[in-house]
Amino acid sequence: MADHQPYISPAQSPAELTPRAVALGVLLGLVFGASNVYLALKIGLTVSASIPIAVLAITIFRALGRATILENNIVQTTGSAADSVSAGVVFTIPAILLMGYDLDISRVTILAIAGGLMGVLMMIPLRRALIVKEHGNLPYPEGTACAEVLIAGEKGGIHAKTVFQAFGLAFAYKFLMTALKLWPEYPGRVIRSYQSAEVRMEVSPELMGVGYIIGPRIAGYLFAGGCLAYVVLMPAIKLFGSAMTEPMFGTTKLIRDMNAGEIRAAFVFYIGAGAVATAGIIALVRSLPTILGAFRAGFADMKASRVGQAVAARLRTDDDLPITLTVFGSAALALVLAFLPQIGVNILGGVLIILFGFFFTTVSSRICGQIGSSANPISGMTIASLIAISFIFLLLGWTQIDDRVRAISIACVIAVAVANGGNTSQDLKTGFLVGATPRRQQIAILIGAIGSALAVGWTLTFLNDAYRYQVPETRPGFVAPASGHSPDGNVVVLDETMAHFGIGGSDSIDADTYQVVRVYVETGGVPAGKYLVDPASHEIRYVVDPGIGGRIREYGGRELKRLDSPKATLMALITDGILTHRLPWALVLIGVFLTIGIELMGVQSLPVAVGVYLPLTTSAGMFAGGVVRWLVERRHRAANRSMAEIESGPGVLFASGLIAGGAICVIAVAAVAGWGSARGKAADWLADAVGLYHSLGAFATSSLVSLIVFGLLGFGLYRVGLRKQ
Repeated sequence: MADHQPYISPAQSPAELTPRAVALGVLLGLVFGASNVYLALKIGLTVSASIPIAVLAITIFRALGRATILENNIVQTTGSAADSVSAGVVFTIPAILLMGYDLDISRVTILAIAGGLMGVLMMIPLRRALIVKEHGNLPYPEGTACAEVLIAGEKGGIHAKTVFQAFGLAFAYKFLMTALKLWPEYPGRVIRSYQSAEVRMEVSPELMGVGYIIGPRIAGYLFAGGCLAYVVLMPAIKLFGSAMTEPMFGTTKLIRDMNAGEIRAAFVFYIGAGAVATAGIIALVRSLPTILGAFRAGFADMKASRVGQAVAARLRTDDDLPITLTVFGSAALALVLAFLPQIGVNILGGVLIILFGFFFTTVSSRICGQIGSSANPISGMTIASLIAISFIFLLLGWTQIDDRVRAISIACVIAVAVANGGNTSQDLKTGFLVGATPRRQQIAILIGAIGSALAVGWTLTFLNDAYRYQVPETRPGFVAPASGHSPDGNVVVLDETMAHFGIGGSDSIDADTYQVVRVYVETGGVPAGKYLVDPASHEIRYVVDPGIGGRIREYGGRELKRLDSPKATLMALITDGILTHRLPWALVLIGVFLTIGIELMGVQSLPVAVGVYLPLTTSAGMFAGGVVRWLVERRHRAANRSMAEIESGPGVLFASGLIAGGAICVIAVAAVAGWGSARGKAADWLADAVGLYHSLGAFATSSLVSLIVFGLLGFGLYRVGLRKQ
């Protein structure tokens, strides 16, 4: 181990795990956790909140008097658990919606808490091995950068004005655009002469912020994947399929009659899924030497550390929670999951959680130490775990509906544990550098994981409910059972009835009450989902389309907002593909070989594959932020400033504020829309009530105006990014 002198000496004992530090950490964690839930649903990515939370903690405590650097560290440690918990949950759990189930907030919360706690517990015996002994070899870039911010704040060099300004600006921008509709959210056009290809951009502040943080390279790869999907694959499908006289792959429309969105949903969606799954597995395989080395070194160092602890006096900075807590705590959590009836994870599932969880937590921490959290292939490790779990279930004959949900639930706990293990290691590295007490940090992360789990479950279910629509739909030839379930169990009549509330007041209120039917596997051309059926004829009248992963994007000339949840959709496809054999494998294999071709060109395939999978509107918005970052980096290099200064400078803080402000505004606008819809009003009732967009006329619908306003936001980010640290 390299010589190390922490900023605060082990002989000193300043205030650390104080109630105010934990409370502020939980509060900030709720805000950034909610924003990360939205980002994960929207683009399948999350961003680290450690540095902005550290900056906010320094400023808030400075306004209240004074705080120690260790208290500020506890705030960021507690709050940063939101990143990993939200990522692990949102990458997996929404897959249940795609299988025809409702999201149960208690299930989401329990799985999130179990995974979050397990990730922390499994890092306890690894801290000495990976953080202390490997100090000179594993830099943990995010953890080191956060320590530098805390030390700078202790010396009076940090303030959070930049974050607050960006938050307020993004909230106001998003509210004016989405709630009052003063300019279009998706400017662009349909190119009729080129097979009706669509080129659009989502001009959202949170996407620009994400693009700035991930940088021009990754943002460019994502945009390249989007261009490949929207201006290559989709026009090619339209060109060669326009002569077909029959629908294909279970669709009901001819290709020549489909618009760009329908072609994406029917074909490109599966190509992208195959590409992302293959890229995730390739990233995992590429990490195998690191994985195996980390696992061997972890066990060897754990053994040596226990021997060393037995003979050495324990310093404050070397005081961990007992390793017995890892063993008995993990076992207790697995048993709770196995025997809680509403979770449905059996004993085998509990064993798989512990085995895969500990293995990949070790891997996650080591990879975070080498190349940082942003390059940590959490989705690849989750995909590998889910494939292994699904094949085990297949061998055991567990291929029923509940078995698919069980597989997703197990994968969720593993994903949260792996993500939180990597996040915890970054926090422990920060604490190691500033002189924190590991035991107190571990307690803070445990508290933060529980608080974040509560926020994640509520935000997830709230966003799903806010954007859920009851859309008129008929399926000729399909008749639901009068009661009970179909002989194969794929269609179930639920013990509940529901009235049709209309789509935000845009269609007439239907006073009739309908039976609620669940379709768990596509039956008679009816996709999996929730439906309202006529109690007399038992025919479908409406589909209750969820907000997350909903398939209906437009009705009555109105665009219905949807959250794609790309990673969770991929998990559902993998589970269904193995356990039900109902995937269009020809399309999936096109994606597989597309990724292999990209890899053979020497290009990093995962972000390109994710770009194919995401809507072009999303990747274009992030690409704009990446371009701003590229321009800032050019100026910094010309001024001989270091990249480290850019990574923790005003530009990143401003981008973090844009993300939080834009995402929190989305939740607020969803609440406004949901309130109106529940009372029979249109979802855009606030814009109609204020009436500004009617007064503005063509200005409010002009794509050029929208792009100009977005360009001004980018210019503001550019100017802030040029400021000195």
